[in-house]
Amino acid sequence: MRAVAVDIFLGLGAAVAILSAIGILVMRDAYQRLHYVTPLSLLAPILIGVAVLIQSGWSSRSAQIWLAIGFMAIAGPYLSHATMRALRVRDTGDWRLRPPKHTDQP
Repeated sequence: MRAVAVDIFLGLGAAVAILSAIGILVMRDAYQRLHYVTPLSLLAPILIGVAVLIQSGWSSRSAQIWLAIGFMAIAGPYLSHATMRALRVRDTGDWRLRPPKHTDQP
């Protein structure tokens, strides 16, 4: 029963990774692609971490994996935000929103 649960969680983690990769490939621009990075960087590692936890129980190996997943969960939103800001700077030259310029003013 344990082996079946491990296989299910590993399969789900691999499926999330494959579907996210497909989503990254088919999206038009980097802004849309960034949405598909989150499941790949957070959901897939959690599923694989659960599989390791089921297989080996609470051990130093599973503790190291969950520590790495915790760091990824904390750093992921910051990395996504920084990437989005860098994309905006590349596209517009500044990260801030600017009010529209009116040319009909005297």
